[in-house]
Amino acid sequence: MSDTFPRGTAGRTEPELPTGRGEISAAVIALLRNSGAAPSAETVSAADPYGDDLQLALYLCYELHYRGFAGVAAEREWDPGLLAVRAALEARFLAALRRDATRHDDLGEALAEILTEPVDGTGVSHFLRDKGELWQLREYAAQRSLYHLKEADPHIWVLPRLRGRAKAGMAAIEFDEYGGGRAERMHQRLYADLMTDLDLDPAYGHYLEAGTAEILATVNLMSLLGLHRPLRGALVGHFATIEITSSPGSRRIAEAMERTGAGPAAVFFHSEHVEADAVHEQVVRHEVVEGLLADEPHLAPDIAFGIDATGYLEDRLGERLLSAWQAGGTSLRTALE
Repeated sequence: MSDTFPRGTAGRTEPELPTGRGEISAAVIALLRNSGAAPSAETVSAADPYGDDLQLALYLCYELHYRGFAGVAAEREWDPGLLAVRAALEARFLAALRRDATRHDDLGEALAEILTEPVDGTGVSHFLRDKGELWQLREYAAQRSLYHLKEADPHIWVLPRLRGRAKAGMAAIEFDEYGGGRAERMHQRLYADLMTDLDLDPAYGHYLEAGTAEILATVNLMSLLGLHRPLRGALVGHFATIEITSSPGSRRIAEAMERTGAGPAAVFFHSEHVEADAVHEQVVRHEVVEGLLADEPHLAPDIAFGIDATGYLEDRLGERLLSAWQAGGTSLRTALE
């Protein structure tokens, strides 16, 4: 098997810039094209912190730290003007999350909640397992591709900010996410194979235009927490939430993929996460979280905030998906081919 990812029909390695979704994202796109002025502070402060315009603008700023965009110079990653815009967008987003998402003052209570699997769950994975159709699984995969085609990359930012047990445990999990040194086993690659099975374009960033504000917010949260050293505790809380809750949901989606005949690679991606994340759960709890608390006990409230913010944004995404599907419509901004 080749060690390069499928590049989709266009054969490109960098995604195209999308269409703007409002004044702020249009201004950021213009800046990336070396034209236009930055959005005003007043415009940013008045924007919906979870809306399409702000979330796309923030995603565009963050993407400069990953693959970038076709036609945008790599040097723009550290452009002072763009960094100033990003800082204003981040402040708006983070303030809203601290106001809306914070639910736990006690880290133990936050962890206990995500360690408990509801008996009568009603989320997206339950819906897909029980009555999801192949077109809905394709939409789900297209949305999630905005993260999974760079799976683990946002979390790597936290490694230099940790030490001791927390760093070693985090590195061990990330090594597994990157295939244990085997390119064909990288979870990013496995997701590209899943997309091929589902007759989706596996090119990196292909579905940015179709992705909703809710999915952009979940990806932006990872970049926000990973890129800021003061938020390292919240990133660990986010990571713990993903790893602890992933295994049961992955099992349900694997069953949905198998029931609908999605294909072996589509089933395998989620089956792989059932086993891997069950192991990761133990490491993240006993090495990463406990190790960080042993070194920096004052970060306990930040870890709890990361757990809460992750759950809040995932709930918003779930509501978007289920409300659209239950009404018989697409959950995407633009329908799949």
